Amino acid sequence: MPAPRGRSAVRDREAMPASLPPMLATLGELPAPSEDGDFAYETKFDGVRIIAFISKGKLRLMTRNDIDVVATYPELAGLAAAAGPVDLVLDGEVVALSPKTHRSSFAALQPRIHLQNKAAIARMAEQAPVTYCLFDVLFLDGRSTLDLPYEQRRELLAGLDLNGPQWSTVPYRRGGGAAALAESRRAGDEGILAKRLTSVYRPGQRSRDWIKVKNLRTQEVVVGGWTPGKGNRAGTIGALLLGIPDGDGLRYVGKVGTGFSQSALAELSATLARLGRPTSPFQTEVPRADARDAHWVQPRLVGEVEFGEWTREGRLRQPRWRGERPDKTPDQVVPESP
Repeated sequence: MPAPRGRSAVRDREAMPASLPPMLATLGELPAPSEDGDFAYETKFDGVRIIAFISKGKLRLMTRNDIDVVATYPELAGLAAAAGPVDLVLDGEVVALSPKTHRSSFAALQPRIHLQNKAAIARMAEQAPVTYCLFDVLFLDGRSTLDLPYEQRRELLAGLDLNGPQWSTVPYRRGGGAAALAESRRAGDEGILAKRLTSVYRPGQRSRDWIKVKNLRTQEVVVGGWTPGKGNRAGTIGALLLGIPDGDGLRYVGKVGTGFSQSALAELSATLARLGRPTSPFQTEVPRADARDAHWVQPRLVGEVEFGEWTREGRLRQPRWRGERPDKTPDQVVPESP
């Protein structure tokens, strides 16, 4: 395994970190044309961010809230052998492909997220395997690479040649952001990421050195309650009441009643039944029409919606449920869309 290039002298080996929260991107627009050549552009995948730790042939796959999901995705187990006898920390996104579009789809990943039965997991891994899309290396063969510039880290990642049946190294392009965004729109991707070529990796920090440019407006939300369904939804959830953490409380941002599959409704009903509480968790007033017949819950469940725009009242217009985000905690939810 080649050593990281650019080292002027041999240093003592470093211990591989036990955990590393991922660096986060800031929602924004494409860099100005004058800065375009200073950035690399990658596809923004519609999946779950995962940090992979490989040591002594063993693999850990850690979510943003520090949960090991290696048992959830057994089809990724071979990544450790593919990496060889080296301590390694990788950054990437676990994605599932839509059977219709063959593009990464958060909805297609949802059936895998809550599985715990080993037989069911093995069956889904065979029928609808995920892919781990790799785009950064954070530790390599006894050396942290966090302080190396993005472009050098990408060179090291390419040298590992990690391309297998269910994992691949994501390509990137230097400059050409407008063309990359147009291409992503034609392909139906969620958007692109612009990453400054000289940027170091800042674990757990949201940086303007990484900019996510979206084709689809999405927002992570915290569920604070639900209202009963009617008609063919009678006996289950009609709508979820949504909030975003704001100061010391939860700010109400609207309700969502579309985008649910039958299996999602069943899982949400079971989860929310365990989180019931007698009073509203929202610090702001919920409109009477939205609060009618509401069942309040502890604000612990994180999900994601797509929506048209923000109203003047700070509400989500025409939101549609995309799925749960068990890889996130409520305190990690921020209002990303202006």
